[in-house]
Amino acid sequence: MIPRLTSAQRASSLSEGFVQHLADSGFKGDIGQGAADRTVFATDNSIYQVEPAAILFPKDVDDLKRIARALARPEFSSVAITPRGGGTGTNGQSLTTGIVVDCSRHMNRILEIDPVRRVARVEAGVVKDQLNKALAPHGLFFAPELSTSNRATIGGMVSTDACGQGSCLYGKTSNHVLGLRVILTDGTDFSSRPVCREELRALQMRRDRIGDIHRTLARIAADDRDDIERIFPKLNRFMTGYDLAHLVRKDGGFDLNAVLCGSEGTLAMIAEAELNLLPLPAHAALVNIRYDNFNAALEDARNLVALNVASVETIDETVLRLAKGDIIWPRIAAFFPDDADGVANGINIAEILADTPQELAEKLSAVTAALKANPFPGRKGFTTTHGKAEIEAVWAMRKRAVGLLGNVEGPVRPVPFVEDTAVPPENLAAYIREFRALLDGENLTYGMFGHVDAGVLHVRPALDLTPPEHAALVRRISDGVVALTRKYGGVLWGEHGKGVRSEYVPEFFGPLYPRLQEIKAAFDPLGQLNPGKIVAAAGRALPKIDEIPLRGTIDRGIGDEIRAAFGNAAYCNGNGACFDFDADTLMCPSYKATRDRRFSPKGRASLMREWLRQLAEKGVDPRREATRRHPFGFAGRLWNSLNPANRNDFSHEVRAAMDTCLACKACAGQCPVKVSVPAFRAKFLALYYQRYLRPLKDPLVAAIETTLPVMARMRPFYNAVISSSPGQAAMRRAGLTALPVLPPLSARRALARQNMPVATPAELARLDAAALANTIVFVPDAFTEHFDPQVLLDAVEVARLLGFSPLIAPPLVNGKALHVHGYLRAFERAARRTAAALDRLAQAGATLVGIDPSMTLAFRSEYAGTGLRARILLPQEWLATVLDRLPSSTLHEQGSYRLMAHCTERTNAPAAIGQWQAVFKKLGVDLLVGETGCCGMAGTFGHEVRNRGISETLYGMSWQLALAATGAADMVMATGYSCRSQAKAIDGRRLPHPLQAIRAILQRNPGLPSRRDTTYDV
Repeated sequence: MIPRLTSAQRASSLSEGFVQHLADSGFKGDIGQGAADRTVFATDNSIYQVEPAAILFPKDVDDLKRIARALARPEFSSVAITPRGGGTGTNGQSLTTGIVVDCSRHMNRILEIDPVRRVARVEAGVVKDQLNKALAPHGLFFAPELSTSNRATIGGMVSTDACGQGSCLYGKTSNHVLGLRVILTDGTDFSSRPVCREELRALQMRRDRIGDIHRTLARIAADDRDDIERIFPKLNRFMTGYDLAHLVRKDGGFDLNAVLCGSEGTLAMIAEAELNLLPLPAHAALVNIRYDNFNAALEDARNLVALNVASVETIDETVLRLAKGDIIWPRIAAFFPDDADGVANGINIAEILADTPQELAEKLSAVTAALKANPFPGRKGFTTTHGKAEIEAVWAMRKRAVGLLGNVEGPVRPVPFVEDTAVPPENLAAYIREFRALLDGENLTYGMFGHVDAGVLHVRPALDLTPPEHAALVRRISDGVVALTRKYGGVLWGEHGKGVRSEYVPEFFGPLYPRLQEIKAAFDPLGQLNPGKIVAAAGRALPKIDEIPLRGTIDRGIGDEIRAAFGNAAYCNGNGACFDFDADTLMCPSYKATRDRRFSPKGRASLMREWLRQLAEKGVDPRREATRRHPFGFAGRLWNSLNPANRNDFSHEVRAAMDTCLACKACAGQCPVKVSVPAFRAKFLALYYQRYLRPLKDPLVAAIETTLPVMARMRPFYNAVISSSPGQAAMRRAGLTALPVLPPLSARRALARQNMPVATPAELARLDAAALANTIVFVPDAFTEHFDPQVLLDAVEVARLLGFSPLIAPPLVNGKALHVHGYLRAFERAARRTAAALDRLAQAGATLVGIDPSMTLAFRSEYAGTGLRARILLPQEWLATVLDRLPSSTLHEQGSYRLMAHCTERTNAPAAIGQWQAVFKKLGVDLLVGETGCCGMAGTFGHEVRNRGISETLYGMSWQLALAATGAADMVMATGYSCRSQAKAIDGRRLPHPLQAIRAILQRNPGLPSRRDTTYDV
């Protein structure tokens, strides 16, 4: 039995007093002080881990003012706060032992869009892609491009002066900031924007904090002009943070925003930003160029830049190899084919933009003609990409490069700490040769990709930072890279800010460093804003990079075997892809519904790491505990559940985060590192419920597959109970709700009346080879068979209409519900029995086809280790292999055919959607696939009382809107039983399975599914 665990670190009494004062003074936002919140906010996308004292989630600008006024009180003069955006920083910018201020949960409103002036005003927590989604109908966009654009907040972008692909064309965030509304530590609410000389003089006359700031900056701009000119490098990626080089504009104006942008929360809290917008590029194309080696790609990039393309991105062989195993690759593989003389070991992606199709064609023709006319050593060939969806897919692969580098086996993985250096582009190839020699000299592997047109290349050396000898390499490599950047006229901090790497700031700025300290003192006299970043107070030193706790050091006690045994939880690198704001994307539904970072794969992985660390600290191996029998059984669990001493067990906080997981496996398919929350969640729950009592609903849900046949025989009684008020009240007390009724139709009885035998090894043995090759065995899940039986009957009929001999497998327990709820011993027993039965059918020579995607795909993931050798196909996988049997036809209908696919299917079987489209295309139908998020039901998740609110919220965020936008004549189909059940329960919509639409088409009766109520009586 696992022991009681307690979080070692507690907030200081000063921090607790500060937070209590805020609560008493009317702070309207949320306050996170629990161990789970502090654990999740202890990491970002860097190699460091620093636990904060508390986290504040302000509701509005008034809450920010309350925080500032509290900071100004004498008793809280030593309290430190650190603003945090999307939490994807690679250099520990937002890590602190103080108090974190996170605007992303509530302050995420787009306040104003003026399409005429091309200006937007937003709160600090608005996500870049969220803004651009709202701007798209106006033909506008906010230009700075980031690989983390679907979770990076505007406040965070301003704080790091973020930029990425296309910066030579569009510049950095600061190039598009028109104004900032900031809150200073004395409570001053100030709107910063460029001012003329007269306005500057008026500001300097003020006898307050604003006057001090402007007097200080104006003096430095005048007195230190020569040093500023000499020290700040002339790069496209100009110096971020305290940017004195752009304080005085070319027109003579004075721009305080130049100093605020890139200041990493050390000067003020950003409340709002007013942003310049640009017209969306009307037409675009990509030229994808393959190379024998990465050096050739780097060298050739200069030739591409000379062709006046909009941007050039380079990817090395390591990232390219990892991308080929990623979910995005099937969509872009045709653009990066293998050559006869071998695979590419480096690529350049050149972007071409134009205002008209004719201009695009001319530009593209000029680029491709130049490539053909001027061969380059190592260049293999190229393809072109047209069309918005295809171009976005290629860029999605490039954006995922950061995360993909973490998707390797074992503890040695690429990590960020020298990954955003910038040098003049003409020096880049020589610089990278020496950079590679430095890493090669340490016998390290690494991945490289980046913006070669801007002289920026992202480099991640592969390290396991748990052993001290690898941790020591951080210092040696950092010092070596700093020296190289100076040699080649560049900077260490080219894109991702300074953060923990601020140690190198005094050396780089030399005589200007004291001026930076003066700027800090003018804004933040007591040094309360993100101390230790960019500058230290006069007389103090900045922390060293090897003085900040490393994640690896903290993980040292866990051990490699345990780290590997828990679903990659320990290897989450904090990339934050699961923080995607968009309700129409799949990962992560529980985060989208709650905006609580604990309820995300990153959050749950962080909690699992800490839980494993605490167990290791007590000498407990969770793998051994999982196999032990505990003599006290129920009595022991009852005592532990009632004992007040267990009230603050850290395991409770972990369980609370696991409870909100839908087990949809979007993370297993879409997380670049393949963090699989359902995998380690099941293991956690199995151990947790060895110590504590389970809720009553757990055994009811876990046994559903074995009890459904019994309930089907008692159908009138079951339906009467769940349809009555007393029955529903009893179910709610048991923790269950929104239960479906059982229809009168029985699939097995109907098939028996048709004299269709059940598939058994003996039955299959009677068939000759030709008959076996023509036999399809459907493997129905219990939910489809009992709650939606017509789908199974229609699947059988489709097989018959195509000339196959269909059979149905005997009733088998899939066990997914057991696994989801952590009944791992029972699951293993059931899964081994089912695996053996399926293998016997497959060995007889039959093709096995499942119905529900989630249940069918469980045979490929949850069944790992059960010995299952048979492959159970998804319906579309089967149909895609027999397209020649489908009749070619052209349907003439008013409505369209639209597919809303199950999220597990979309994320864990990447080819699935294309296969459905191929099947329908053969039938004469252009199948439209909706971009929707999770429906919120996710198997039994939405049937649990505690989850119903999240379930309905998720449905309303995506599916409900998508369904409302369809026409009456549209055929809207859903592959998942739970999805169809949710649509019927909430909207009364009866959605057919695609197999039912196919049956109707084959029978030349497209209206069939929508007219048969028994089909949808779920």
